[in-house]
Amino acid sequence: MNSIQIDNLSAKIDGNSILNNLNFTLPKGEVHAIMGPNGSGKSTLSKVLAGHPDYDVTSGTAKMDDVELLGLSPDEIARLGLFLAFQYPIEVPGVSIANFIRAALQARMEEGQNVKAVDYYKELYLKMDELGIDRSFTSRSMNEGFSGGEKKRCEILQMSMLNPKYCILDETDSGLDIDALRVVSEGVNRMKNSDRGILVITHYQRLLDYIVPDKVHVMWDGQIVRTGTKDLALELEERGYDWIKEEIAVA
Repeated sequence: MNSIQIDNLSAKIDGNSILNNLNFTLPKGEVHAIMGPNGSGKSTLSKVLAGHPDYDVTSGTAKMDDVELLGLSPDEIARLGLFLAFQYPIEVPGVSIANFIRAALQARMEEGQNVKAVDYYKELYLKMDELGIDRSFTSRSMNEGFSGGEKKRCEILQMSMLNPKYCILDETDSGLDIDALRVVSEGVNRMKNSDRGILVITHYQRLLDYIVPDKVHVMWDGQIVRTGTKDLALELEERGYDWIKEEIAVA
């Protein structure tokens, strides 16, 4: 099955339950958005899928194209084709952007194969130009001294170069002004195709003006409690999340 399929997934950290029997499907060829208030479990879901070791999965399954992700290392999951763009990209002092991405590409190749430098830099510069990243950035240390917008553009650059099967964008709009948001969104939109699934995790609707989702899901208390179209995101923007809480209480 060409999808990320999550069934009855529960997870906790430091003894605190965060995900509670969560069910979710992201097919290839679609863009889905997960919205929810702070503490609802949105970022936890992305980290569990990416193999973060701090989270203890207590039940359920999480499969990508029928391959179980739970129990695999972050490196193994990345090699299978899952890319996670972090809300707060980390700095990697002493490692240039160009060398970081090149090493990531090399790690995915079969033994005896090598990244061809000419082809690599040709593609890298093309994608940097599309994202409005100055070419001099290739020699700068990864995210060191970068603004919030520069870090997010660099994340999208990595994503486009690695060409993953599934992309998870964890609050990519956080800290971005309108111009940076537009450029980052255009980079994501260029990656939309029938062979790739994209999950956008966000607190606010504004990102979805630029990256239009096929489905919008609302997460509350570690579960998906509502699913709809982009109209659902507009309703959340207008009414907030309290009405969701009230409906759940009644149900």
